Amino acid sequence: MKVSVVQLNPQADKEKNIAKALGFIDEAAKEGADLVSLPEYTDFMGGDEEKLGVAEDIPGGYASSKFSEKAKEHGIYIHVGSIRETGENGKIYNTSLVINREGKIIGKYRKIHLFDIEIEGKVSAKESDTITPGDEVVLVDTEFGKLGLSICYDLRFPELFRTMALQGAKVLFIPAAFTLYTGIHHWETLLKARAIENQCFVVAAGQFGSYPPDGKTLFGSSMVVDPWGIAIARAPEREGVITANLDFADIDHTRQNVPCYNHRKPELYQL
Repeated sequence: MKVSVVQLNPQADKEKNIAKALGFIDEAAKEGADLVSLPEYTDFMGGDEEKLGVAEDIPGGYASSKFSEKAKEHGIYIHVGSIRETGENGKIYNTSLVINREGKIIGKYRKIHLFDIEIEGKVSAKESDTITPGDEVVLVDTEFGKLGLSICYDLRFPELFRTMALQGAKVLFIPAAFTLYTGIHHWETLLKARAIENQCFVVAAGQFGSYPPDGKTLFGSSMVVDPWGIAIARAPEREGVITANLDFADIDHTRQNVPCYNHRKPELYQL
């Protein structure tokens, strides 16, 4: 499977953000991509009140419809890292989509683990102020095999990825808007750990650069990691597209060389 990863710097204008993402999808399609992956919050980055206003119904909303049309136009899969989905009780969902070659949404994942942290003087966030967490692990069946879906902060919960791997996932998608501070120290280490321990490919599209209203900076460094933990594609310090060929024989080879799945002792792991 030929995968293209789009690194973006969304701002406080949903239509412009979607238009820019669509342009990068066109570029990836010209390069022969089978699947294009976008980062978390591709639709909008701005203040909390504005975020609530850009949420949409899925399917049928502006962004999901545009991406569905584009997938059908090029006959490719599109992984929409996340957009804001209409919720209830004054909150919304942070939602990933997988759209097939015919433009049909075949997978929808709502972010389970919400980014509520406080690192004094560095990072302060409470995603749960506006977002309702999801409650379902989601894998998507494709002609290439099963794809496992996650979003950003989920990366820190290895149980989620092991669950997907045990259910047959070959590729783990981790779209993100990782902060600069945590990204410098943790992003690459955690991506490689999830690939190595599950012996799967990891595809991680990230946001890059500063965003309103207060100019906070996101880490970028989008990458594709193979089952041995090697970064086989990495984005430079700008918006753009990177592409990698995923040879699924690499998964079989890795699991034959280091047969971790055969050596598991699940009867001892229960808490």
